[in-house]
Amino acid sequence: MPVSATSAVDKALDLIETVARSDRPLRLSEIADALGMNRATAYRVLGDLVRRRWVLRFGDHYVPGPAVLQLSPAAAAQSLVLVARPVLDGLAQATGMMANLQVLTADRSRVVDVVRPPRLEMISDLRDELLPVHRFSGPLALVAALDAPARLPYLRPAREAGHPLDGPGGLLAALDGTAAGGFALQRGREQPLVASLSRALTAAGAGPICAITLVGPSAEFADPRLPALRAELTTAVDRLGEALVTPRRQHD
Repeated sequence: MPVSATSAVDKALDLIETVARSDRPLRLSEIADALGMNRATAYRVLGDLVRRRWVLRFGDHYVPGPAVLQLSPAAAAQSLVLVARPVLDGLAQATGMMANLQVLTADRSRVVDVVRPPRLEMISDLRDELLPVHRFSGPLALVAALDAPARLPYLRPAREAGHPLDGPGGLLAALDGTAAGGFALQRGREQPLVASLSRALTAAGAGPICAITLVGPSAEFADPRLPALRAELTTAVDRLGEALVTPRRQHD
């Protein structure tokens, strides 16, 4: 292999490893300095990694992308989960609901963290489970934030399960409705007495970063309460976005 190709691969792997191992989102300058790499070079290679979704860019910070999380779910716990946990705690306390954090994998979403109030212990928290888009609100919110070509791998599990894609009640209509409204709502699809409401956090040019989902008894997701739940969920997603842009600093 030519030296230039080997060098390019080494640089890309060094950048991926640095982002994945960090316990917080990193700025370009921090990544380049940690590797002793020219910032212009780091910026160029990170741009390629963002396009291939090995790394996600949110504002001026970088976090592990879906391609990394497919290989190492633990990478999510190193930065995104750490930053999101106070947000999930606050959301669960404000609503009395279970709150979880999900990220996309190859064709589903993965639940990477959960805060479950004691009163909801009878509801499975689905931690580390892979969820298909046609059955859960988390992946529905995430996939709705993708463009049409990028949605295709996530439609496959629904097609294989016999879930309709077309028509007013089909998955494509649900995705378009979620994209237009900003929220995904599922009532009783997976468990008859359980409902969920989800909203994705997105970044310009990078698609969905993650989704925050509220889960609880279906009766508590009745139409009169939905505006209040949507407001709390929006606040939580906005808080997470702000936390990713200005993450907490570690001790020097």
